Amino acid sequence: MMRVSPCLLLALFLAGTSPALPQDPGTVEDKPLPPLANPDSASTPARELFARKREPVPLAARAIGFYSSGCLAGAVALPINGPTWQVMRLSRNRNWGHPDLVAFLERLAEKAKKVGWNGLLVGDMSQPRGGPMLSGHASHQVGLDADIWLTPMPDRTLSREEREFMSAVNMVREDRLDVDPNVWTHERTELIRAAARDAEVERIFVNAAIKKALCREAGPDRDWLAKVRPWWGHDYHFHVRIYCPVDSPQCKPQPPPEPGDGCGHELDYWFSDAVLHPAPPTEPAKPKPSLTMANLPAACRQVLIAP
Repeated sequence: MMRVSPCLLLALFLAGTSPALPQDPGTVEDKPLPPLANPDSASTPARELFARKREPVPLAARAIGFYSSGCLAGAVALPINGPTWQVMRLSRNRNWGHPDLVAFLERLAEKAKKVGWNGLLVGDMSQPRGGPMLSGHASHQVGLDADIWLTPMPDRTLSREEREFMSAVNMVREDRLDVDPNVWTHERTELIRAAARDAEVERIFVNAAIKKALCREAGPDRDWLAKVRPWWGHDYHFHVRIYCPVDSPQCKPQPPPEPGDGCGHELDYWFSDAVLHPAPPTEPAKPKPSLTMANLPAACRQVLIAP
């Protein structure tokens, strides 16, 4: 597993994403979580509270807060089966999002067929009421983030067991300097291009090796590359983030990306020896304090306690 320093963790938190493991984490068991000893304690981690909410709150759709510190009212579920998509890891119950996110995924799935992609395998979106998760992400809290596998959908409906345990395909070469030519295809570039050109998309996160491949294959149509940014992990999927919706005045947007296509010297950092072969930490990293309800917008308490 990748070693991540405390400073890096802080940077990741502020960026609103997390150092996703190269292979997506294991399943979350599909059974009730044990009761909390003191659910009203101010120190109870918010992830413990939101993970126990299995249904959305019946309020008007609103993304509340920032991508890594917020919640979601009026969530809708992406159906687990569609004409051009299937949802993975069903036991996690993370196929929820703001209606704008669901509409985007349905739209992208249709566009994907036109670029030679059989259909989308959709990973984590958000929980029914958003908020922090028990595992896997610092972001995905306000219903505006979705992970899309870089493995195409099969020509059949996957079983529940396959959706839980089937692995996505690693796109990155063993030395991590480029994509693996044995698995990477230009259709993947076209799929990410189609996502980035959608007007609702604010940012896309990919592994730096994938960003390098996109830069190489983009051709003269390059303006969309500004939205695609390298980030730790993301070897197996790309992470799409859409803009704050107009119906969500309490949603906090992310600062715009740096100008340019991101294909110049700024990529050098990601292939430096310090990043590819980090030195072992001199002392154990201190765990980052868990978010509590006090760290989230005040409106999230109403989202949490609503019947």
